[in-house]
Amino acid sequence: MNGTNGKQSGFPDVALVPYPVIVAATKGDPDAMKIVLQHFSGYIASLSMRKLCDERGNVYFGVDEDIRQRLQARLMRAILTFRAE
Repeated sequence: MNGTNGKQSGFPDVALVPYPVIVAATKGDPDAMKIVLQHFSGYIASLSMRKLCDERGNVYFGVDEDIRQRLQARLMRAILTFRAE
């Protein structure tokens, strides 16, 4: 028994980017690229979290904007070089 109580594991279909959007993004469509970036924005934000300090020395966690922008640029570059068949 895998502990899922008979339910399918994984993400629901609504959590996936539709294939036509992916194909359009690989061809450079800016609207499709925006949809893909919005889809991964939460994951990119979680990867960009860093321990930061304010001017008074208080430590907190926040999104490092430089890292977030680098990850977005890398994702866009990967999308444009991807060849969907």
